[in-house]
Amino acid sequence: MIRKLFLSIALLPLTVSAADYRLTSPNGGIVLEVACGDSLTYRVEAAGEIVFTPSPLAMTFTDGTVWGVQPKVVKKNYSESDSQIPSPLYRKSSVRDRYKQLTLTFRGGYGVDFRAYDDGVAYRFFSLDDTPRTVTDELVRFNFAADHEAVVPYVLDREGTKKTFAQQFNNSFENVYTHAALSELDPQRLMFLPLAVRLPSGRTVCITEADLESYPGMYLNHDGRGTSLRGVFPPCPKATRTGGHNNIQRLVTETEPYIARIGGARTFPWRAAAIVAEDAGLLDCDLVYRLGAPCRLNDTAWIRPGQTAWEWWNDWGVYGVDFKSGINTETYKHYIDFAAEYGLEYVLLDEGWSRIGTGDLYQVVPELDLPEVVAYANEKGVGVLLWAGYAAIDRDFEGICRHYAAMGVKGFKIDFFDRDDQKLVEFVYHAAETAARYRLVLNLHGMYKPTGLQRTYPNLINFEGVFGLERVKWTSPEEADPVLYDVTVPFIRQFAGPMDYTQGAMLNANRKNFRARTEEPMSLGTRCRQLAEYIVFESPLAMLCDSPAKYRDAEECARFIASVPTVWDQTRPLAGRIGEYVATARRKGRTWYLGGITDWNARTLTLDLGMLGEGDHVVTLFRDGVNADRYAQDYKCETFRLGTSRQLTVEMAPGGGFAAIITPINRQTPCDD
Repeated sequence: MIRKLFLSIALLPLTVSAADYRLTSPNGGIVLEVACGDSLTYRVEAAGEIVFTPSPLAMTFTDGTVWGVQPKVVKKNYSESDSQIPSPLYRKSSVRDRYKQLTLTFRGGYGVDFRAYDDGVAYRFFSLDDTPRTVTDELVRFNFAADHEAVVPYVLDREGTKKTFAQQFNNSFENVYTHAALSELDPQRLMFLPLAVRLPSGRTVCITEADLESYPGMYLNHDGRGTSLRGVFPPCPKATRTGGHNNIQRLVTETEPYIARIGGARTFPWRAAAIVAEDAGLLDCDLVYRLGAPCRLNDTAWIRPGQTAWEWWNDWGVYGVDFKSGINTETYKHYIDFAAEYGLEYVLLDEGWSRIGTGDLYQVVPELDLPEVVAYANEKGVGVLLWAGYAAIDRDFEGICRHYAAMGVKGFKIDFFDRDDQKLVEFVYHAAETAARYRLVLNLHGMYKPTGLQRTYPNLINFEGVFGLERVKWTSPEEADPVLYDVTVPFIRQFAGPMDYTQGAMLNANRKNFRARTEEPMSLGTRCRQLAEYIVFESPLAMLCDSPAKYRDAEECARFIASVPTVWDQTRPLAGRIGEYVATARRKGRTWYLGGITDWNARTLTLDLGMLGEGDHVVTLFRDGVNADRYAQDYKCETFRLGTSRQLTVEMAPGGGFAAIITPINRQTPCDD
């Protein structure tokens, strides 16, 4: 009955009445209209172009109550805000939060907030009383006026077999992007967020959600009819079992007939869509951060972003030493020495430091004297991070935090969540709050997209949900092309927040000589592409994925990587188009860092550097070498004065990139004598 009701609501926009309420963005470019006919609907235009045709919103509960059907407004309120949000652990030091808001309160104890920003729109339900409720489903629709092109990440199907939605809810939120018309999207597959849709004018709409707390994450699906996308939500787990990878996952074995149980007055997640005139506008769109709940930590000064030496991707690839490399004390001391030498903040001990298969993080393998390693790292000014499976750390999260914080460990990389139902989302908040009490940072893998939680708990310093560099160890470019992915993900997934892509490979290859392999893995694309990704990709906790030996063999490149900040004072998109190329500038202090990458097409970009202001500057440029199309490791580093010019022309090889540091004339640069 509930499903039939929702289907009938979804069809109502075809005959919905004229708008009852109208909301415009601060600059007047975006218009959001709300109608309260038989159903509650919203409609959006940008500069006169239809973004969404009337689209219904509703919530239904187990007691038969439905919000959004026959809505009766009891109060309306228009408001606006223009403020600055401090964001020292982000892509800029502060974020301007400027919007207009319409709040409608309805008979039945609920309301809806609608917001119009200059670069997007958002809405959310809220409850007004303390009545406990059980949410059966939520109706979310994004109705488009025509059959636009979409760029979407389907839930990855490794086995190549059609799965039910229930099976698809268990996933790592990693896949390459599919480009297809809305009508051609597979109705049997779920799409995780964010995803993008191109409008005829060239505008791009990027859809996601924000402030996801004690509620399941949202997927989108095309149901096989028309040009509409609908929200789909995982049910609340009733029973789970430990299993999966090395017995460290929580697999759902039975579900409840509802998606969430709630108690008390509360807000629900924002349904949000960025709307930008050009793709490059997504590179610096802060919509998700603005919609996140304010910071809940009184003190954030202890949170250290930075770069991390990492051993898993390079398979503990230490050589040229007098000990056997592996998961042992000597190997980790070597990584710590490397981190200290290059000024890196952390060393990460990935899977294997504790006894695999036990699910017991107190059992350290005998080859590793962990207290000695942590003490050695602290003496060198290097923090130690520990990898942990979700099910293993959830057995005694508080105790594990207490134990390892007392030892001197600085944080955890938690892996294999692979869900986003209500209980898993609640655990993430619990983990963030608990870790913060012990002054521990977290890096979450196998994780759904950021939804603004990095604003609420800044010790959640990075997120995966990325088809990252690790995938090249076992995936051929014919199966999934990382070069194409790299010039897509900054516009879509990164729009939601930081991402742990784990770049930094020093063994680079073109398509002809690339091989997927576990030991001495390589990357697709040029050396300069890897350097550029430290600037193009937003990552407050950035990994150096390759072997210390390989970095020492590539000293000039390694020193450049180590010099790149991981949080910024300012970000400026320079150029870009989804699936083709991207160029970004970021500033720390008086120094600008530029990075750009391209697809498999060689490309020349002339970049406007007007943001430099007055005065002469020195440019240190890492660019693809003349033979980089054949030998991907070929590059050239050159230093020159910019003079009065405020343009920089760069050439990129197929699969290539560039990276640059621009400093005032009196500052030294990495390539100076």
